[in-house]
Amino acid sequence: MSEFLPKEVREELESARKETKRRRSRMVVRVGDEDFTILRHWEGGFALDVADAPGLRGLVDLYDGGRHLCQALIVASAEADGERVFEVKRTTPAAGAAPAADFVRDRPEPSGLLPRN
Repeated sequence: MSEFLPKEVREELESARKETKRRRSRMVVRVGDEDFTILRHWEGGFALDVADAPGLRGLVDLYDGGRHLCQALIVASAEADGERVFEVKRTTPAAGAAPAADFVRDRPEPSGLLPRN
């Protein structure tokens, strides 16, 4: 059915579809100080709009709204249907607190010190 529509109408429909995906998605990939909206996300990767996304490589951070999900290592990307598809080699889940010590302490450390006058 889309073959019967003029080219301009098909392009506008495609841009409206992408904009709807962008508005619905809360997931964001952060590289340095820049954020890019994730259109699709799955276990082994994610997809960004090809017009907005540069060729990303290396470590990136994935967020769901304001919540830090994980840090991912991107190893490859390809373009398909107006999306840039990124493959993820590994992910490291984000922890809310520092890891606990993996050894026994001889004596407890003070939580704070008072200054001497």
